[in-house]
Amino acid sequence: MATEKVFDLMKKKEAIEAEIDQWSDVLQSQRNVGMNEPLVDSQGYPRADIDVYTVRKARQRIICLQNDHKAAMKEIESGLHQIHADARNSTLEKPSEDTVNEIDQAIISFAITDFVADGSPAAEAGLEKGDEICCFGTVNAENFRSLQDVGYIVKHSEQKEVKVIIRRMQKLLKLTITPRVWSGRGLLG
Repeated sequence: MATEKVFDLMKKKEAIEAEIDQWSDVLQSQRNVGMNEPLVDSQGYPRADIDVYTVRKARQRIICLQNDHKAAMKEIESGLHQIHADARNSTLEKPSEDTVNEIDQAIISFAITDFVADGSPAAEAGLEKGDEICCFGTVNAENFRSLQDVGYIVKHSEQKEVKVIIRRMQKLLKLTITPRVWSGRGLLG
């Protein structure tokens, strides 16, 4: 799943950043020599006040890690684009009457709407107070951590359709909401 891959890449990125910090600490311990200061004195001899080998090793490792970090960031960006593309392209067939109960039991909701403003993008899409949200773009009960997950999708999907699956009166419904600026607060209402 693309979401899991992105989370793995984010962990990898954080590990790279932590290692860069460790090697930067090594440079600081060597008279705060940094990445660009000379390793030789004014006469061209290796500086006696630092461990030149350690500084060169730390610099080389930081450069490699910065390249790894840049590559990880590109992969994360690509993965996020894929997640959003999948969310836009995913569809759910309307369940037949025979399978509604099976599907209802299998799909778990992660939030319940407590208010829908009149004239808002959410209201125009058909969302109502009391609807159980089962899927909002790529967010579902399995990967939901907080409402910030939904907010992230809303923020990054302005003027783009977001597929939403809700449960209303024991029936699953598929809605399409387009977050946008409107006369009220937020992009959904």
